[in-house]
Amino acid sequence: MWSIGELAERAGATVKTVRFYSDRGLLPEASRSGGGHRRYGAEALEQLRLIRSLRTLGLPLPEVRRVLEDEGAAGRVLEDAVAGRLRELGSEVRALRWREAALRLVRECPHAAERADRLRLIGAVNVPPSTAPLARFWRAWLPPRMPARATSAFLEEAVPQPPDEPDPAQVLAFARLHAMTTAPCPGGRQPQPEVHRVGGAHGAAALYAGLAEAYELAGSQLRRARDPYPGEALDAYVAAYASAYDNPDSRQFRRLLALRLAADPRLDRYWELTAVVLTPPGGAPEPTPGSADDWLRTALERDNAAAA
Repeated sequence: MWSIGELAERAGATVKTVRFYSDRGLLPEASRSGGGHRRYGAEALEQLRLIRSLRTLGLPLPEVRRVLEDEGAAGRVLEDAVAGRLRELGSEVRALRWREAALRLVRECPHAAERADRLRLIGAVNVPPSTAPLARFWRAWLPPRMPARATSAFLEEAVPQPPDEPDPAQVLAFARLHAMTTAPCPGGRQPQPEVHRVGGAHGAAALYAGLAEAYELAGSQLRRARDPYPGEALDAYVAAYASAYDNPDSRQFRRLLALRLAADPRLDRYWELTAVVLTPPGGAPEPTPGSADDWLRTALERDNAAAA
């Protein structure tokens, strides 16, 4: 049997540490001396070493208790605790990288007025940043009662995920996206494309499913730096709108579609900022639904001009 001091010495810990874990029932006492002093056996030494290892890994005391109760950490409790801690650390690392890039953004700004504006923008964003405000913006844009699966598919394409290792430009772009999507809309109501009213919820679901295919085809052309031209991507684009409007794809419909698209509200600034968020430092700009749509609109205009 060891005294509390002897156990602490063998474990390389302090008496205060041993007493702390004993008082919380994590460290078993083998017996008490005649004078009421604690006595510990070899089991306590192994348990203390395990406790200190788990605490070094950052596990909180409730998790440590669960691990100790799980037959000496031989079961799933330890695996689950470690997995949870890894998720927490991942979030903490992302937050630190975001803060580092934000600090560089402020440091590299030479003008006091602009620095104050940047501080205001980045101060409004949670760390690590959340995409929830952007998703809410698009949910208000989409027609009510649009099927959940179609909405999720659209949001996956429209909402850029903040990079794990952002540079200052990406931090600023995401902060501006946050400000843009949380600002009140003029007149208190967000403008919507005409096709949402005409096609309704299910028509919009079919529209955005077709547009996703068209954007993917156009994106491959954007990556090759190809000029807009009539072809498979444009056909898929027109077919998506033709389905929503319940019209056949015809030369007349293509002319009418170009007029309708020109009158619809545009979100060019959103897509410009999204491209910055998605593009790694020094990399080529990644196609976005906005840049793909621009490419396809130009292709439509050229197709109509050639037919005329």
